[in-house]
Amino acid sequence: MNSIGNTIGELCKIILPIPEESYLGNPHSSIAICTLSSMNLLKKISNSELLNHISIAGRLLSENKGIDSIIKYLNQNKKVKTLIVCGKEVWGHKAGHSLIKLHENGINEYGRIINSLSPDPFLTSTKSEINYFQNEINLVNIINETNFETIKKYVN
Repeated sequence: MNSIGNTIGELCKIILPIPEESYLGNPHSSIAICTLSSMNLLKKISNSELLNHISIAGRLLSENKGIDSIIKYLNQNKKVKTLIVCGKEVWGHKAGHSLIKLHENGINEYGRIINSLSPDPFLTSTKSEINYFQNEINLVNIINETNFETIKKYVN
């Protein structure tokens, strides 16, 4: 990410702090949920019995550091085999779109997510970590779905 992007990111943390990043659930579950920018959905999941049936619920706001965090988590938690991507897409960043494109296409030699439309889709994750994500994780793409009951059906 460029220095202007880093500066803007730091300002956003101060002006619009978003404290909840992720909530741990059942460490034996094979399912994780990413709510993209839908913070209310993330809160609802974290305060429900659904958290007992999933490994983790978290948000994704950026097409770079956020995706790197997801890749690292999945590589360190091999029990997780399914990632449900739901919630509202992040306007401008298109983080969900980039996550889907990463799963489909991987990265190029510069770490850029192939065919991503995001403004800064460059990752620091290794090719090996990304290959694991592509080959071992079942990605359920229900981007823009915010109905809790509908999402719950994908877990069951």
